[in-house]
Amino acid sequence: MKLFSHIPASINRPVKERIAWAESCFRGSGDLFLKDEKVAGLLSEFKSATKASRQKMDKIGVVALCRECDQEEGGSCCGKGLENRYDAWLLLINRLLGVDLPRERHQAAGCFFLGEKGCLLMARHVICINYMCKKITKNIQPSALNALREMEGAEINCLFMLNEQVKRVFKKWMIQQET
Repeated sequence: MKLFSHIPASINRPVKERIAWAESCFRGSGDLFLKDEKVAGLLSEFKSATKASRQKMDKIGVVALCRECDQEEGGSCCGKGLENRYDAWLLLINRLLGVDLPRERHQAAGCFFLGEKGCLLMARHVICINYMCKKITKNIQPSALNALREMEGAEINCLFMLNEQVKRVFKKWMIQQET
C-alpha cells in the first residue's frame, strides 16, 4: 500500500493540497475503504439518496431557477471560496464514489468544484445541499420544498454516517501500520 500523509489536509490548507491528499489516499488505500462492508453499504445508500434529492430538485424547478440565475442573471451561489468548506475526508468520499476531482478552477469567480454544468461533486458540503435563496423559496411551493428537505435530510444523514465510517476505517488502518 502506498504511503501518504496520515493526517488529512485541514480546511485551512489550500484546496489543491486537500485534493492531493484525497487522491493519494484513494490511490494508496481506496480498496481498503471499498472492501469495508459498512463503507460499501453507505456508499450505495448515499448514491440512492443523492439521486433522489437531485431528481426532486429538478422536478420541482430548483435546477431551472439556479441555471437561469447563473446563466442569465450572472449570479451563482457557488462562488469562489465555497471550496474552503470542503475537508479532505469529503474529497476522499467523492473519490470513493468515482468522482474525478478537478485540477484547476473552471470559473474565476466560481467555487473550485463548479463545472460548466454545475457541481462536479457527488458528496457535497451540507451548506451546498440545503441552501435555498429567496428566489427559490418565493417561487417553489412550500410543500414541494418540504418534500425536498426530507430527501436532503436523508442525504445529509447518510453522508455523516459515511464520513464517520471512512474515518474509523482509516484510523484502524493507521493503528495497524504503527504495530
